[in-house]
Amino acid sequence: MKAIVVTDQAAGTAGLTLVERPERQAAINDVVVQVHASGFVPTELTWPSTWTDRLDRDRTPSIPGHELAGVVTALGYGTRGLSVGQRVFGLTDWYRDGTLAEDTAVEARNLAPLPGDVDFTVGASLPISGLTAWQGLFEHGRLQAGQSVLVHGAAGAVGSMVTQLAREAGAYVIGTGRAADRQTVLDFGAQEFVDLDNDALEDVGGVDLVFDVIGGDIGKRSADSSRRNTGVHRRAERGAARRRPGGRLRCRVRSCPTE
Repeated sequence: MKAIVVTDQAAGTAGLTLVERPERQAAINDVVVQVHASGFVPTELTWPSTWTDRLDRDRTPSIPGHELAGVVTALGYGTRGLSVGQRVFGLTDWYRDGTLAEDTAVEARNLAPLPGDVDFTVGASLPISGLTAWQGLFEHGRLQAGQSVLVHGAAGAVGSMVTQLAREAGAYVIGTGRAADRQTVLDFGAQEFVDLDNDALEDVGGVDLVFDVIGGDIGKRSADSSRRNTGVHRRAERGAARRRPGGRLRCRVRSCPTE
């Protein structure tokens, strides 16, 4: 099969090389997926897991990419819940060869059925952004219907997922971004939009939850106001506006990792 591999960490994306690799085999509880679409972010090339295994042994040449959508072509011994020919999407383990290949072996527990009306490309774009948004909102932020959420960077990959999930959960969503993002953010479901270049962020007032994927000066303004509140979130270098007194969490992407 054809696959993209990396061998030199210092080379960055310039070190990506298309090669022939043996077809993947399904181990116990694995499935082999014919990859129709995959996701890759350049920061993967800075992750230790791209270059070494869990015992810190070199594992290059390694195949990057962790998000995928495709069709199951083989089942490993003991695999349950999936079948050959089924459309799926999901994530590969950080320490295993990834998805920039014609096929990949994935633990069945890391996959979910992909509905027939969802495009493979859309399916491959969901796992990391979707899990980050879900964990930030519901596991870390404990969002409930009727609460308010301020989403910074609401037009981006993670921010758009946060907006949609929060709105679906019955929250009141305020999205922020640049002026050109306004309609996109509102189309994703935000009830209000704040133009970070022209509107006064401080006029938003208190909200129950802040989810930030921007940081920088916005984080400083948020940190200054959040110190007046008693909250459980101690990473104050990112965020925005201020939580209502008793608001539980200001979530930033680095403090809400996928698991």
